[in-house]
Amino acid sequence: MDLVDTVLSTMSIRPSRYARLSVGAPWGISVRSPGYARLLLVAEGSCWLGTKAFDEPQLLVAGDCYLVQSNVEFTLQDAPGRALVDCDSLSETHSGEGERTVILSGRFSFDIAAAGPLFDALPPLLRIDLGNAAGRSLRATFDLLDAEASEGGGSSALIASRLADVLFVQAMRACCASIDSGSVSWLAALRDPQLSAAMNAMHADLTHTWTVAELARIAGMSRSAFAAAFHAKAGETPLSYLTSWRLYRAKTLLRDTPLSVQEIAVRVGYETGTALSRVFTRREGVSPGAWRRERRRLHAA
Repeated sequence: MDLVDTVLSTMSIRPSRYARLSVGAPWGISVRSPGYARLLLVAEGSCWLGTKAFDEPQLLVAGDCYLVQSNVEFTLQDAPGRALVDCDSLSETHSGEGERTVILSGRFSFDIAAAGPLFDALPPLLRIDLGNAAGRSLRATFDLLDAEASEGGGSSALIASRLADVLFVQAMRACCASIDSGSVSWLAALRDPQLSAAMNAMHADLTHTWTVAELARIAGMSRSAFAAAFHAKAGETPLSYLTSWRLYRAKTLLRDTPLSVQEIAVRVGYETGTALSRVFTRREGVSPGAWRRERRRLHAA
């Protein structure tokens, strides 16, 4: 299992929702997605995407696809300055007889804490390239969903739900493939063959007492060159990166198992629960026990 699969497998992805919006000019909608990520594909026509992440609205045309992270508010309209209605209350009465636009959308919810390593490495809005292999697969699933939603038939809702779940995983794969080589994140570092060799070694044995010199040998680089290249690509030192993933693994064990803090500490590379608690509290601002109690409270709410 690669590193992206590792994150996806622990995100507790909940049933996804697919929607098809077909509107005629003039029209405009506002979208607020607390707790949801959205995937947008302009299938026909064009529209303007507005958000605080852009200085000016961006023109989207057929074939443009964006991933929008949770809690990012945005607008879609046939022309800037249109009156806006909330997306959940949109109906045909809010659109006109002008040029028609068709937008396909997936809405996804998941454990935000578990998704952190992946979504923290992505921008709030990311344009996905549908021209590469990952993008073409994503577009093909969008087309299957659109056909299922349009034609209906027996078990159509179940099929659409399963396809929407597949759509999310494909979207994550396409997002990773769309990361610019000049960006700074662990995803960018993972695309470097030498750095990824060291990263995969760390993940294969988080309990090992790794040193920068040992990781450099695995990468086939000098210690200084490896340390500099890793920091430049990942945005943190190799050992800080290792700590981040040890704590990520600790969180999943705190969430999913009844193991004690001491038992979890040993599983993620710390000799004692006290050592884990010290690092965990410094990074997260709360102790492992307090973090676990809060997760259980949120889950029960």
